[in-house]
Amino acid sequence: MDTIKIENKAVKMVAHRGLSGIEKENTCSAFVAACNRATYFAVETDVHRTVDGQFVIFHDDNTARVGLDHLVIEESTFETLRKLQLVDIDGKRGRIDLTIPTLMEYIEICKKYGKHCVLELKNEFKASDVYKIVSMIEKAGYLDHVIFISFALKNLIFLRRRYPTQPAQYLIKEWDDKLLDTLEKYNLGIDIYYKSATPDNVRKVHALGQEYNVWTVNEAVDGDALVAMGVDYITTNILEGTNKAE
Repeated sequence: MDTIKIENKAVKMVAHRGLSGIEKENTCSAFVAACNRATYFAVETDVHRTVDGQFVIFHDDNTARVGLDHLVIEESTFETLRKLQLVDIDGKRGRIDLTIPTLMEYIEICKKYGKHCVLELKNEFKASDVYKIVSMIEKAGYLDHVIFISFALKNLIFLRRRYPTQPAQYLIKEWDDKLLDTLEKYNLGIDIYYKSATPDNVRKVHALGQEYNVWTVNEAVDGDALVAMGVDYITTNILEGTNKAE
């Protein structure tokens, strides 16, 4: 699948689950493919905790959609999950490199290529797990390149207790002006479903001094409209821009 280019004046492009329009989502191959394209500012992904306390990269709660076998991520050991061979984008197994990555494999790939990380904390974590994730990245010397995102506000509140200025965005699907109080209280940006973005709520978020991210945009006409609104980030499977700020 070819990427779609948009006229990108300032927006930062974020590769959704890696370059998932070309490589299997949330695999090292997808991360390297995104990192090898200069137009991507950051690589987005999802982190879960396994039953034995390891942190792995995966989107769904179970492996059926991308791995055929049905394993519940948070109820499985890392060893069990690591042995699972994921299917390629054609839905077939065959590539031995398509396995579930660890959190630090993702971080180290982004670090090697100098890309930022947009890391979604999936489901609700215990505070101790949030701090362990942050500590692991901090020890790798790459915390200043990470933006945390989550649909679970508690995860971001835990983050704020120890890391008051760490870049973080609240993931939401629909806009409500009441969100502004939450963003201001917890010093959060926003990562919103792109169809809910409007020039008015972009201005309101910017008025708080926060950044505005949109997910998941795969049509150039939509990307161009969002650039015109003034969004700061576009998260995408297949779009490419021409961000000169990288």
